[in-house]
Amino acid sequence: MGAGVYWRATGRSTITAPRTDRRSALSQQEKCCALVLIRTCSCVCVATVSFLLLLGVCLLYLPDPFTLEPSVSEDSAVTLLIWTHPFHRYHKLPDCYAIYQIDGCTLTDDEGAYPQADAVIIHHREIATGTADLPPEPRPGAQKWIWMNYESPAHTPRLWDFEDVFNLSLTYRTDSDIFLPYGYLVPRERRPKGLQNSFAHPLRAPSRSHLLRPRLLAWVISNWSESHARVAFYYKLRRYIQVDVFGRAGRPLPEDSGGPSVSVVRLVGRYQFYLALENSQHTDYITEKLWNAVRAGAVPVVLGPSRQNYERFLPPEAFIHVDDFPTVRGLARYLLMLRRNPARLKLHLDWRGSYSVRQPTFWAEHYCAACRAVRRTTGRTDVIKELEGWFHS
Repeated sequence: MGAGVYWRATGRSTITAPRTDRRSALSQQEKCCALVLIRTCSCVCVATVSFLLLLGVCLLYLPDPFTLEPSVSEDSAVTLLIWTHPFHRYHKLPDCYAIYQIDGCTLTDDEGAYPQADAVIIHHREIATGTADLPPEPRPGAQKWIWMNYESPAHTPRLWDFEDVFNLSLTYRTDSDIFLPYGYLVPRERRPKGLQNSFAHPLRAPSRSHLLRPRLLAWVISNWSESHARVAFYYKLRRYIQVDVFGRAGRPLPEDSGGPSVSVVRLVGRYQFYLALENSQHTDYITEKLWNAVRAGAVPVVLGPSRQNYERFLPPEAFIHVDDFPTVRGLARYLLMLRRNPARLKLHLDWRGSYSVRQPTFWAEHYCAACRAVRRTTGRTDVIKELEGWFHS
């Protein structure tokens, strides 16, 4: 989704295509991207126009679920049951039509609706920890069970207990049955007209003041663990460059009436660079850390999956991967060099003027995306086999 926005361009004819076919198609897409994209360190001299043309090829692969045209009739309304609210935190259920123009969706969290529900969304954390049980068997008719999870494999226990249980997957992974990442880019000229303007945040091309921001490098972290690779990386990096740390492990975040995410974006807006370091490194696990930096206009320094994986969501110049440098000291020197050379820094930011960024709202958009998928797959109850093997792949 991030690096691309239109589903039909992916070549996926249905959401419930066999998982092996999805992986094969995805592999071909990755090969295409690898052929047309130029890696960060080698493309600093490429002209902006050429860069955008190359990027445009890969922007076809990752879809925006809310740009899909309905392919179902008006009488195919469905009821979607939210079995447990994620992490047992209540969220008001959305009106999918009023917000996203997705018709025919009734959402409920009333367990009494289970016998009539066309599908049930089951969040992994609750059933894995035993704070909630699976719905009772046998399930009614052609009812679908949807496995929803936004944690990385390293923080997703007991997957082996749920083999051959679910019919659809709803995750951040691009090969999920229902794919909705933490964030994605939308080309300005292809932005859906039917959505409210607040859904996508336009990105501004860099101005002189943007390039000369007063502060260098920030990191916001709430979950500090000495076992995490990102903490070990930080210890090395701080030997060579100043890192301003915020969150539970550092200075408190400035309060903002818009909530923690807005606070982070405003804080990072004062910095030239931001450490977008994931708590574990897995396929497609690219969280709000990256997208907050993009919104704030800071160049993200990323630690997560491979550079090739990030390039499916962002232009290659839009981020700096820690693996781009053989040593942490080399990375620090590069950041300091960019600070002294605004023209070089500008190459990491020039792409922004052509895009908006969208960060889906947890969990409203997930429920509505799932409802649309259920409507499109009426009567199909394929079972996900090897859930653990797939999610850890």
